[in-house]
Amino acid sequence: MAPRVRSGGCGRRFGAVLLGTLLLIGCAQLPLGHKALPAGLERDELLTEIAACHLLRVMQSEDRAATDAVVIAALDQYGFGVERMIRRANDLTRAVAARPDEGARLRRRAQNACTQLAALTGTTPGLVRFDPDGSVDKTWLVVDGEISDGFAERVIERLRAERAVGLVINSPGGSLYEARQLGRWLRENGIPVGVNRICTSACVDVLAGGIERYVTANARLGIHQSRVPAHLSSHEGGQLSVVSAALYLREMGIDESVALAAAAVPNNKMYWISLGEALETGLATKVVPGF
Repeated sequence: MAPRVRSGGCGRRFGAVLLGTLLLIGCAQLPLGHKALPAGLERDELLTEIAACHLLRVMQSEDRAATDAVVIAALDQYGFGVERMIRRANDLTRAVAARPDEGARLRRRAQNACTQLAALTGTTPGLVRFDPDGSVDKTWLVVDGEISDGFAERVIERLRAERAVGLVINSPGGSLYEARQLGRWLRENGIPVGVNRICTSACVDVLAGGIERYVTANARLGIHQSRVPAHLSSHEGGQLSVVSAALYLREMGIDESVALAAAAVPNNKMYWISLGEALETGLATKVVPGF
């Protein structure tokens, strides 16, 4: 993996109508496949699922050049023409425009569709963008520094502004609230996360949110107890912290033992997670040479 990176520093209504959503992806010249459909699945139903997953990424990013990796894989493996998928996606957006109350239902269906297509194609879901010439845009955003108030929104704005399809983060930690807010957004929007130097404390929660979680061989991942809020007792705060950390990791599909290990380390010390532990617990999905 060798993404381009950019460092330095929307409306989110899913029901917005975006017609002609695949104008740019058509340049990719996807080959037609001949994979047989699983028993009980009709081609017309599968086409709708593909279109719904595609629309999810278009609406989330407000970019007609966006789609999902599983959409490309499904079009390829099951032999659907791009133009046909465009028409189905446009039908879905027209239906939502006619009945705005259908927007929330379509969003849920689209999220499930991406998950189902991943299982069907053996491809990891994730945001994909295309350059005007039809090539895949591999731009990743690099963010360094403490996770302070407003961090999540600032990073989200930069990811959108720079049309990034991934986030590389190196941070000593900071606000758990901001880290988990960003982590949940990254997962929902199909954004992978990478670490190439150091990621400790709340930064690990950002990494956990990545749809894929890449680390280099030299990356250092550190965890410890969270600070107890001033309005809580040490005992009460400690219990709440462990429970919330475990629930968040479970939500992200990561072994809760990471939260238990953190709870055993005083806030002024650090437990360094080995690459083996990171892979075993799911905190990391792959070790890569670099970004």
